[in-house]
Amino acid sequence: MSAVPIHAATSSDAIRLELEEVLKLQRAAYFAHPYPTFAERKADLLKLKAFIKDNRDAIVDAISADYGNRSRHETLFAEIFSVVDGVEHTLKHLKTWMKPQRRGVDIKNFFGAKNRVVPQPLGIVGAIVPWNFPINLSFSGLIAAFAAGNRSMVKMSENSRHLAKLLIEKSPKYFPRDKLAFFDETGGVGIEFSKLKFDHILFTGSGLTGRAVMAAAAPNLCPVTLELGGKSPAIICDDYPLRKAAERVLFVKYFNAGQICTTIDHIYIPEDKVKEFTEMSKGIVTERYPHLSSPDFTSMIDDRSFNRVVGAMEEAQERGATLVQLIPGRQWDAATRKIAPHIVLNAPADCALRTREIFGPVLPIIPYKKIEDPVQAINDGPRPLALYPFSNDKALVHHLLTHVMSGGVSVNDGLFHVGQHDLPFGGVGDSGMGHYHGYEGFVTFSKMRPVFYQAPFSAVKFLWPPYGKFATKYLDFLTK
Repeated sequence: MSAVPIHAATSSDAIRLELEEVLKLQRAAYFAHPYPTFAERKADLLKLKAFIKDNRDAIVDAISADYGNRSRHETLFAEIFSVVDGVEHTLKHLKTWMKPQRRGVDIKNFFGAKNRVVPQPLGIVGAIVPWNFPINLSFSGLIAAFAAGNRSMVKMSENSRHLAKLLIEKSPKYFPRDKLAFFDETGGVGIEFSKLKFDHILFTGSGLTGRAVMAAAAPNLCPVTLELGGKSPAIICDDYPLRKAAERVLFVKYFNAGQICTTIDHIYIPEDKVKEFTEMSKGIVTERYPHLSSPDFTSMIDDRSFNRVVGAMEEAQERGATLVQLIPGRQWDAATRKIAPHIVLNAPADCALRTREIFGPVLPIIPYKKIEDPVQAINDGPRPLALYPFSNDKALVHHLLTHVMSGGVSVNDGLFHVGQHDLPFGGVGDSGMGHYHGYEGFVTFSKMRPVFYQAPFSAVKFLWPPYGKFATKYLDFLTK
């Protein structure tokens, strides 16, 4: 078996022992073979690709079952394709990434010596995966970890039960459990998982849970990569075509019903264009999702998330905000956990929609008079995971990039910097730390090991004690 189901009835001690058993198994396998060859890593990456392609339809169905309804096309685009494409990108570059890097030498003291940086596997990578893009976020980490020559244990979300069952059932065909093990979350698994002595932990989720994971990893001095989300803003500048901006913004915002850590959480629009943007949004979104029951429109993941977003909408409305429903019919349906796409106008600055990550199909519009207004507003809050400026003015875009810090940026669109395999992905400040994807993922899960090769003759011998006149003159020469 390469995946381990943990039953709900097991105690925390039993869970810990089971996790530690698999970690011990993987650790022994690592020490027995600490440096997989390029051919072995290539084979592992091709197995990841085969895993996804062989089980494509079952994966799509399992994720949809976990959501209640998840657009098939969204899963194929954002989960299946992204993983397959990520493997292909990595295979094109892996041989180069694995090569030792030449570094400069101080020839005054070390003439004839050599410096190299040698990428080597860390060992065992633990991954804690959220429910919103469970294949993308688990396998993207696995691509980087396996490319770097590591082994991995992956804990799935409690909201990914159907998918976790599938991964646990199918993975033995592709990997032994001393290489890869999946775990279901049945209660208490995440806590014990975070305490394991991994060589690196990759966590994607909320800031609150991320802090707990980091605290649990601290006694082991285990490094962590945290991708924590946040309220990522878009800024439509006055020069940018409004309809083009609306078409792009609305696609990103309502993709997966807004349940994306890097989605456009809210948008700043010049105050004289808010009405026009709102009106054109109705036609754009209705063409894409004619009614709430459209199979292309995804459900909220669970009742708690549905109730949280609906409650935040009702709170804003009670406090004077205007809810603009963008498609005809019901505002929401508790039975299917679907919430119609909405724009929100005049939401109070301290309401939940403005202060908490929305993670739903609701887009607050914040009007502004001058570009300094959104810059100041964003900088007054936690640093976001992403920033989305819309402008064809290169000087203005440069100003926004240099005056607003974020984890990543897409200019004149939203979200798609995350899909670029040759760009690092990660947050900053409250939105996370560290990077993965592409080469940066390879580096994150490698020990970039410095190696110094001394020359046959070393001038340092003239500095051995007892120190004489030559040593004094030479050190005076170096330091004056």
